[in-house]
Amino acid sequence: MHAVIWDLGGTLVSTYPDVDRALATAIRPEPDDALLHEVALLTRRSSSEAISTLAQRHGLAEATLRAAYEGTKQQWVEHPPPVMEGARELLAAVRDGGGLNLVSTHRERDSATALLDSLGLEVDDIICAPDGYPRKPDPAMIRALLVRHQVDPGECLAVGDRPGDVEAARAGGVRGVLLETPGVPLEAGDAERITALSELLDRVRR
Repeated sequence: MHAVIWDLGGTLVSTYPDVDRALATAIRPEPDDALLHEVALLTRRSSSEAISTLAQRHGLAEATLRAAYEGTKQQWVEHPPPVMEGARELLAAVRDGGGLNLVSTHRERDSATALLDSLGLEVDDIICAPDGYPRKPDPAMIRALLVRHQVDPGECLAVGDRPGDVEAARAGGVRGVLLETPGVPLEAGDAERITALSELLDRVRR
């Protein structure tokens, strides 16, 4: 495998628990499991969509939920979320095999870089939508990484946790893999699905 294009939050880094709880707590100070699951069903598709939908459903201002969401980023400055289980091993396996670890994310560059640095995750390159690229499922970020590093799409894998990640990969000619959260069904066509990053170890070692 010459390169793996990773999504960041929810794929390499376990950001969802903090985000889900922050949004749920903004709705109800002591959220129950049902509310947390409701939030999870939405955040796995889009954080912006989750905020809009939850605000409408629960009669809240979107600004209230947006502030709760942005608050997680401030929290991560001192207390970063954990690395996703198996991520370090996979990054190392790709690197040891002579491949590239590339990141395509919607996160702002300063936030993305700070998160990677705080967790000691080393990648070869990162492209961020706020740098001037359309958001996934548009394949622009995928294609830019392929061109920049002269990677054949057939020798590349893209791993993400949302349908938009695998849709962007497909449109860019790259095989996409959806990392699913157990209990949170997602529509992603015939995309390959995994529930743990460790399922990819044998593939990236080839």
